[in-house]
Amino acid sequence: MKYLNTASNFVKHPSTKVKGYDNEAFQSYEQIGKELAKAKTGKKTVIVVDCYVAVDQHEIIEGLTPYLQPDTILRSDDIFYDEDKVYELLKHNITDDRVYGIAYHGQWRDLVDEERLKKAQEEVKNAQGTVLIIGTAASYIDRGDVLVLADMTIWETQMRYRNEHCCNFKANNPNEDMIRKFKRGYFIDWRLGNFHKQTLYDVFDYYLDTVIHNEPKMITRNAFEQGLLQLLQQPFRTVPFFDEGLWGGQWMKEVCDVEDKEKPNYAWSYNLLFQENEVNLTFGDVRINVPGYTLMQRFPKQLIGEKGFARFGAEYPIRYDFLDTMEGGYLSLQVHPNQQYMHQTFAMPYTQDESYYFLDCGPKDTYMYLGLKDNINKEEMIRDLKKAEKGEIPFPADTYINKFAVKKHDHLHIPAGTIHCAGADTMVLEISSSPCIFTFKLWDWGRVGLDGIPRPVHIDHGIKNIQWDKHTDWIKEKCAFSPVTIEEDDTHKEERTGLCELQFLETRRVWMKDKTLHKTNNETQALNLISGREALIESPTGQFDPFVIHFAESVCIPATIKEYTIRPYGESEHDEVAVMKTYVRF
Repeated sequence: MKYLNTASNFVKHPSTKVKGYDNEAFQSYEQIGKELAKAKTGKKTVIVVDCYVAVDQHEIIEGLTPYLQPDTILRSDDIFYDEDKVYELLKHNITDDRVYGIAYHGQWRDLVDEERLKKAQEEVKNAQGTVLIIGTAASYIDRGDVLVLADMTIWETQMRYRNEHCCNFKANNPNEDMIRKFKRGYFIDWRLGNFHKQTLYDVFDYYLDTVIHNEPKMITRNAFEQGLLQLLQQPFRTVPFFDEGLWGGQWMKEVCDVEDKEKPNYAWSYNLLFQENEVNLTFGDVRINVPGYTLMQRFPKQLIGEKGFARFGAEYPIRYDFLDTMEGGYLSLQVHPNQQYMHQTFAMPYTQDESYYFLDCGPKDTYMYLGLKDNINKEEMIRDLKKAEKGEIPFPADTYINKFAVKKHDHLHIPAGTIHCAGADTMVLEISSSPCIFTFKLWDWGRVGLDGIPRPVHIDHGIKNIQWDKHTDWIKEKCAFSPVTIEEDDTHKEERTGLCELQFLETRRVWMKDKTLHKTNNETQALNLISGREALIESPTGQFDPFVIHFAESVCIPATIKEYTIRPYGESEHDEVAVMKTYVRF
C-alpha cells in the first residue's frame, strides 16, 4: 500500500545550528585528548570523567590514554558496594515484576561503601603525575583539575542493553530479559544518574558525547550552556526513534522514510518525549547529542514555563508518539493507572492520561475499542480476563468493550482507567502526558512477543484501575465527542478536539489557508503537522529564524516564545494545512 503521492520530506535527524562557539567543540579522541591534556602543567593533574550509566568507560580510557598518558587510573565503580549488597538495598524498588518497579528517589551516595571511597580518595591524594578518575559518580572521589561530564541518551542505553549485552549498574546481567533491564534502568539507574547530573551542571568543564562508538564529541561548558539557551529561543524538534513491534505496520517506513527498510514493520516512534528523546546541537561540523532529560533539568523554566515548572517540576508534561498498525495488527487491550494508584504503587507523580488522533486509516472499516459497555457484569468480565490469561478462552472483547468506527482525523480521548485498544490499519498520533511505560495489558489476543516470550499482562493492576462506573453514554460524551469550533473565518478554522475534562492537556486543531497567530502565555506548546506537506513557523518580532515543519513532524515551542505564526509553505503554499496544538490547561 502507498501512503504518499510524493517522496517523503520527513527529517529524521533534526539538529539546531549553534552560532558562535565552533572553536569550543571537538571530535575524535585525538582532538579531545589533546584538549584535555592542556590541563597538564608538569605537576600533579587530576582529570575526572563522570559517566552516566551505559557509557563505555573502556572505550574512553583506550581513546584518551595515548594523549593523557595517565600515571594512575581509578575506576569509580570500585567505590560502590558489591553486586549482592547493591541488590539488597534496591530489591524493594526492583521488585519481582517483569515490567514494573518502584521509582527510586535517592542518590548514588546511597550505594557507596564509605571505606572504599576513603581509600580511593587517599590514593588520589598520594598519587603523582597525571591521575584519571573515570566512572559513575567519579566526582565523589575528587572534583579534579578538569571535570568532564560524559552523558548518554536513554534510547542508546536501551540499544546497548538489547544489542551489546550492556548490564545495569552493579548488575552482572548481560543476558537478562531486555524488559527487566529496561525496568531497572527506568525505575532506578536512570533516575540516580539524572539526579547526579544536576549536581554537576554548574561545575563541569567539558561535556562529552559518546553515543556513537569511537566517534566522540566534546564541547566546553560554555558552549553547552549557550547552545541550549540558543535552542530554547526557537522552535525545535527532538530526534525521533523508531522500533518494530509485534503488531507494527508499514506507514512510518514510507512516510517517515525510516532508514532500515529490512525490518518487517515499525510499531512505535517517540518523536516528542523529552524523558527518552534527545536533541542535537551542531557546532560547525560537530554534532552533539544531548538527552532530553539533560535539557529539562538544566533550563526547565525556559523549556516548560513558570506555571508548568511549578506544577510538574523539571518534567516536560506533553508526549507525542506514533502507533502504526497499518497493514499490522491490533494493539493490546489495555488500561492506565489512576493518579492515586500511580503515586502509591510506583512512587510516580502523575499518570498517563492520553488520546489517539488518527493521522490515517486504511481503506476498509477501521475500529477502536474504548470504554465499558452498558450493563456489563464486572465479576464475569474479570473471570473471563483471567481465563484468557491462562489460555483457556480468547477474551470476548466485543461482549464487554465499546467498539467505535474511526476514520482519518478522528480524535478519541482516554482518561486514566479507560480500557482501550486501537485496531489494525490505523496510524495514531498519541497525545498524552509523559510517563511512558504505565500500560496495564489486559488481553493481547493470545500473542507472544518478538522475543518468543508471552507478552506480559497485568490483570491485577488493571482491574484495580478500570473505571467500572463509566459506560457507553459517558464515553460518547467525554471521550468520543465531535470537535467544537472555537473560531472560523475565510482563512482558518480552530477547533477544540479535547481532551476530556479529567485530563490536564488541551488540544486544538487549526486548519489554515493563510497565516495564523498563536500566543503561548509563556508556557510550552507542542505541534504536529497533521495535514499538508509543509508549513512555516515564524516570529512576529524576529526572535527566531523561520522554521519549516513537514508532515507528521512534531515540534516543541519552548516557553521563551511569547507568540508565533504558522502558514502554508513551499509545496503547500497554496493549499490548506492543519496543525495539532497541545498545551497544559492552567
